[in-house]
Parts: sequence; C-alpha cells; structure tokens
Amino acid sequence: MDIRDQQTKLNALVENILDEAKRQGADQTEVSASVEAGLSVSVRKGELENLEFNQDRGFGITLYVGARKGSASTTDSSADAIKDTVAAAKQIATHTEDDPCNGLADAALMPTELEDLSLFHNWDIEPGDAAELAIACETAGLETDDRLTNSDGAQVNTQQSLRVYGNSHGFIGGYTGTRHGISCMLIAEDREGMQRDYWYTVARHADDLDTPESVGLQAAQRTIARLSPRHAPTGSYPVLFAPSMASGLVGHLIGAISGGSLYRRASFMLDSLGSTVLPDWISLTERPHLPNSLGSANFDGDGVATRDKSFVDQGVVTNYVLSCYSARKLEMETTGNAGGVFNLDVDGKQTPVNDLMQQMGTGLLVSELMGQGINTVTGDYSRGAAGFWVENGEIAYPVAEVTIAGNLKDIYGRIVGLGDDVDYRGNVRAPSILVDAMTVASAA
Repeated sequence: MDIRDQQTKLNALVENILDEAKRQGADQTEVSASVEAGLSVSVRKGELENLEFNQDRGFGITLYVGARKGSASTTDSSADAIKDTVAAAKQIATHTEDDPCNGLADAALMPTELEDLSLFHNWDIEPGDAAELAIACETAGLETDDRLTNSDGAQVNTQQSLRVYGNSHGFIGGYTGTRHGISCMLIAEDREGMQRDYWYTVARHADDLDTPESVGLQAAQRTIARLSPRHAPTGSYPVLFAPSMASGLVGHLIGAISGGSLYRRASFMLDSLGSTVLPDWISLTERPHLPNSLGSANFDGDGVATRDKSFVDQGVVTNYVLSCYSARKLEMETTGNAGGVFNLDVDGKQTPVNDLMQQMGTGLLVSELMGQGINTVTGDYSRGAAGFWVENGEIAYPVAEVTIAGNLKDIYGRIVGLGDDVDYRGNVRAPSILVDAMTVASAA
C-alpha cells in the first residue's frame, strides 16, 4: 500500500469542507485532515506476540464566527457527516466568548510553494519478514550474557502518514511521511535483583535504521550495565545528562519560552526576550527544512511557512516559540511554531564524551529520569534518576534511587560542556550536556 495515492482525494475533501463551512455562514475556517496506515509486529522470547495493521482517517474543523471559535472532528467523510460536523462546530462557536485573538494567520504567511523534504520512503515489508527481524533483534540481545534471563520483547513497525491542511484564505497544503522503527527491551538478573533497559532506532528510510542485531546488542549492554546498582553520595556534584535525557532538559527551556506558558504568566522565563539564559557559546537553532529528518515540515499547524531561526543565539533569547494565537495574545508575530518546534539543534562546541567525563571528574551520569518534579512557574527542578557514578572520569558503578535537584535557570547557566553524541531520534536533537553542579541526593 502507498498512502500517497490518497492525497488528491484528501485535498478535494478539505476543499469540500471549506466550501460547506462557507455555505453555513462561517467567516473563517481551517481544516486538518489525515490518513495513517502501518504495520506493527511484536515478538517475545522468539515467538510472535502481536501483529497489528492500522489504517485511520479523520478530519478536524475549526471555524470562526466573528471572534468566536468552534471546533469539531469526525472520521466519517460522507457528505452528510461533513454537513453535521460543520454544523456542530458552528453551534459550539455560538456558545464561546468573543476573543479578538482568534482567527486564521495572515494569508501572506502561508507558503507559496512546498519544498520536497524527502519525508516519504515506503518500507514494503511483509509481516513474516518483520517478525524475523524482531526475533533477530531480541535473540542478539538475549545471547549476549547469561544474566539476560527474560525479555519484554522486540518490535518492528512501519507507518505512513498523509496530512493535508487548508483554510479559507485559499491555501491547501499537504505532505506525506514515513516512520520506521526497531526496538528491544530486555531484563537481566543477578543476586542483587532484576534490571530492565531498552534501545531503539527510528528513521524516515528503512535503510537508515540501525541493524536489528545492533539494537538488541545495545539493549543488552545497557541492561547488564544496570545490574547491582548502589546509592550515590549525597552532595553537590557535576551531572552529565545522556543525550535522550538532555533533549528533555532543553525541552523544558523551549516550553518555558513558548507562547502558551508566557501569555498565561505561568513560566519561569517571563519577559526573557533579549536575556541571557545559556552560556554564550550555546545556541538553540531550528532547521525545519532538513531533508529526510524526523522533525521537518514546510508549514506549522496554522499553515504558516516554517523557516530557519534561532530561539537562543549565543546564550540570548532571540525568539519565543509562537503560534498565531499566542503571538496575538502577546502582541507579537507568529514564529511558525503552532504544534511545537521542528528539528531543534543544540549548537555549540562539542567535546568527545570520554573527554567530557574526564572534565567532570567525579559526578553522576544520568541515563534515566523519573517523575514530574518540575515547577514551570518557578523553574524548581527535582527528578528521580538512575545512571552511573563516575570517579576520576571513569564509570565506577551503576546507581539507582537518586534525586537530582536545582533551579532550571541556574542549571542552564551552569552548563559547561556538550558531547559529540547527538541523538537525532526526535524533534529536539541534543548531545550529552554537562552541568557543573547540581544537588544529588541518595534515597539511603
């Protein structure tokens, strides 16, 4: 199956919905329609556990009557369903309050042409072949060490998506994409107890995936490394965030300078435009048009054309993360970020990770974070953590039941190093990040 065959029909559906909304008296309308299809295969202990095909289709309508907004959605694309859904959205609008910030983005902000970002690469794999890859992944991990006694399974999946956005300015744009992945989660046991860990690979093109065997091996090595954890010392120590944890740390900053948090006055980064929030050798740069990348897009959720930009340039906040609505609330211009950021890179001088650990000396390498101990208003940060205690620049032993704490403003200002191990598996593409001091507290 190739989902691209449905784009012409989906474009026509969006146009029909916009016409129906106009007939029913909407002043402005925007429509988002999507089709998704895919295959997911899970195995456990060498046996097929789950085989799932999915195909989903639906559309959402947001219309404006004056300054009032109403939204409705459905999976039924029949003519009667379209009329009823438009009517439901209009009825909702009659019960909402006038909001002068409502409405479509300016027509001039829509893209005039859509660049080919090479986001669609179909993986024509049969279920049996996918199951064989998953079994090979799991087997490669389990055979690594006798202490790997069990498995939470391995999975191979492939997904296609088609999204079309249109509005009453006359703009209709669509794009297709694929996302393929292989993952494995293993369980190891020794006299001190059991530990679990995982690894995964994800890409637009199946050829860019890590091999199943390497994924299983990485999952095995990570799981074995966690056996017999100890308690970390309590005190103030350097903390090195592994890339997958570092992306979350950066994500808290992006959330704090996002319009929704700012206009609600619920952010520790209020009025931070032009302020220094990171060391002057670090920038946060968005590159939404990178070919074949997971976070690429020609336009945002408002239909506004995306563009390269810095949110933090040499440590200084240069842009907030704004949608059309949040920009109006703040009396600013949208940055084309309705729905979030696209391919956000942490730019700065990178250091080999082993050298970064030597620089750290003695401290905590964080490979897992737990809990939601983040106060977005004050920036106070306290999370459960697990990882490895480092002494003299070398991993000494695994640790668990640790809490790391600080204030995010202080944490960002105390970043002293970036690794050379960027994780490209998400929209925030971060390397390891070294913070020179945080409070580390053991549960014991």
